[in-house]
Amino acid sequence: MEDSINKVLNQLLVVTFNDILQIEQSAIKEGMLKDLSVTEIHTIDAIGMYIPRTMSEVAADLNITVGTLTTAIANVVKKGYVERSKDDSDRRIVKIGLTKKGKLAFRVHDKFHLNMIKETIEGLSEEEERVLANALYKLNDFFKSKYNLKK
Repeated sequence: MEDSINKVLNQLLVVTFNDILQIEQSAIKEGMLKDLSVTEIHTIDAIGMYIPRTMSEVAADLNITVGTLTTAIANVVKKGYVERSKDDSDRRIVKIGLTKKGKLAFRVHDKFHLNMIKETIEGLSEEEERVLANALYKLNDFFKSKYNLKK
């Protein structure tokens, strides 16, 4: 019995992960953000809506190097979603923030995720929602601790 539940859980996790990536990519390609990749959307998401952030802060949130982020930022700057600026107190520090177009992309992506969550919990009781959230928290915590990802 335990072996079969492990197989089912493994299959569900793998299929769900792959489906989410594929659905997200399709939603981007069919929508108003068709010039962005999923990676670029997640970069925009990590920058956030309101307060410009340093490259180091965003790279840390994405668990990538500043060098890798620099390449990604160059692309979204070129596409008009992000702008770079020098920090007022230390001109050596580069801050990145979303343009009006970038903020629209952020909101569209956020709405996609909110709809996904709404559909996921549709019809669940509050107790089932708590159980699902707890299970996903444990899964997330496992990956972060096992693979030294930022918490």
